Order: sequence, then structure tokens, then C-alpha cells
Amino acid sequence: MVHVDTRPEIRGESGARLLLIDDDAKFCRLLRDYFHPLGYAVDIACDGAEGLTRVRTNEYSAVILDVMLPGLNGIDLLRRLRRNSSVPVLMLTALGDEADRIAGLEVGADDYLPKTFSMRELLARLRAVLRRSWLNGTNASELDPEPISRGGLSIQPAFREITLDGSPLSLTPIEYDILLALARAKGRVKTREALLVEVADRDFEGFDRSIDVHISSLRRKLRDDAKCPRFIETVRGAGYRMLDDRAGRESAQ
Repeated sequence: MVHVDTRPEIRGESGARLLLIDDDAKFCRLLRDYFHPLGYAVDIACDGAEGLTRVRTNEYSAVILDVMLPGLNGIDLLRRLRRNSSVPVLMLTALGDEADRIAGLEVGADDYLPKTFSMRELLARLRAVLRRSWLNGTNASELDPEPISRGGLSIQPAFREITLDGSPLSLTPIEYDILLALARAKGRVKTREALLVEVADRDFEGFDRSIDVHISSLRRKLRDDAKCPRFIETVRGAGYRMLDDRAGRESAQ
């Protein structure tokens, strides 16, 4: 059930264009009517195949994607989309369906929301993923633009660019922000709670595994072994930290 708050206090970003992929026509109209006065343009696709075609042929600020779709489901759609697109994706899942949420995060969703949300919560989550994406623009250079190097990893915050052993690394916006937050902590442990607040603008809830899933994805892309890490170390019972060059070399030995 979706609760509609008719007095939203958070304003949309002028010119932001969204793609809503969901087979519930009434629900789609409800969201479009809610977002339009806030400055968002909303396109609608009623099945996975149509949604994939639209997002490949148009430029969107973000995609709101339902898991349960006729034909091509949301997980498979996102997997195909992530082969050549980093557009922010907010995934809608059934209440309590942890498997869908984890699967969505593993294939590249930026955030998820169970389908019992209020419109204000959806708007807040959407604005959070959009902020991370918009930091790819010129404002990124204003936030501590000094390059960071850890072993073969190089981060250029001014351009939101990352290379690993000299080769460009493709990360989703939230993966990039988690990696940057760990690197800027300079070896200090970052708790899951702190990372979630810092990169996703939301509070930690019990059994929330989203940070763990994003870390797992980061490790795959960094070719980092959790048991013998080169970059990201799990501190049991506390959180995660970025290893410095010396610690990384010692772990690799």
C-alpha cells in the first residue's frame, strides 16, 4: 500500500526526467501525478522489454524499477542495463522479500524500497540517488578534490574517476561513494550505520544488508579477496576500513 502525502516539503529538481517501469497502470499514474508538480518529468513503461528499450534510447536522470514485471523481470532488466549504463536505479520490491532486495543490489541497484512506502519516503530515497549522480558534474570538484592513491588504486574526486592498476574502473554511484568514504577515512573503521547515513542519506535498520552487498560488489570489481584483502578489510563486529599501502601488501603476503 502506498501512502500519499499531499503536502510534500521536499522540492524536485527542475528538468529531472524519470522512467517508471511498473505494470500497475493505476500506481504509475499515481506516481506521475505526484512527481509532476514537484518539477519531475515522468515516462512510464508497463513491461520490462519496453522499459529496457526506453532507457537505452532516452536520457533519464533516474529509473524507478519494479522487480515483478511481465516478460523480462526487473532483476534481469537491471543486469542487462548495467552492461553499458550507470543511470541511478531505485528498485521497488515486495514487502519482506529480502532475496529480491539483495539480488537487485548485487546486479547494480542504487537503493531499494518495499512497496509499502509513503510518497515522502520514495521522494527522499529518489533525491538521495539523484544527488549522488549529480555529483558527477562540476560540483564534485568542490568537495575535497585531492587525488587519493592506495596501492594500485587511484581515485580522482574532482572527476569521480577511478583506475585500478592503470585501467578505468566502472562503479555505480553508491559503490563509488562507499569506496571514497573508506579511502577518506584513512584507515579508520567505518561502521555500516555510518556508511549508510553518509552515502545513502538514510538511517540503518536492523538486518539491513545493503552496505554488505555493495561492499561485496566492490570487492569483485577491485579483484579483492575478503579473506586476504588488498584494499577493503572487514573489521568483525565493527564495519569496514580501507587498508593503507603497507597493510595491503602485508595482507597479500
